[in-house]
Amino acid sequence: MKAPRRKPEPVQVIKQRRDATLRALVEGVPYIQYLGMQFERKGDELTGVLPFDQKLIGNPMLPAIHGGVTAAFLEVTAIITLSWTYLWEDVESGAIDTATLEAGGLPRLPKTIDISTDYLRSGLPRDAYARARINRSGRRYASVHVEAWQDNRTRLFAQATGHFLMPQRRD
Repeated sequence: MKAPRRKPEPVQVIKQRRDATLRALVEGVPYIQYLGMQFERKGDELTGVLPFDQKLIGNPMLPAIHGGVTAAFLEVTAIITLSWTYLWEDVESGAIDTATLEAGGLPRLPKTIDISTDYLRSGLPRDAYARARINRSGRRYASVHVEAWQDNRTRLFAQATGHFLMPQRRD
């Protein structure tokens, strides 16, 4: 005898679980709060947003966003995107408990092995955006490419390629 088919969850419940997971990932890293970074979610795609703040300026004569802020923005976007992809199936299936996340039960994040940043032009004193593309992701290792722009998606001001050690899955 077949087990009865489980009724699908309402889409709003799934969206709330997605939002709670992303919020836990972002709020679990204090430096993300310091920079003021945010993430916009459209389905499984994330866009990192770095709202302009005067404290991000490295060279007040230009003015330009500090190179360290730019590199951190790219690296954090890569890590959060990797984590989001890594957790996606658990979020969708309901295996992730939002109450645990909201109580500080943050999943382990990938660790940076190395990252190489290309500064293509000065980051202007305005909002910046970044998207990561995962080139390869296995059980232990991932390779990610990140691109950052400001006003025009085709006019990048920085890009980075990084390699990351993936956290071990808890089964």
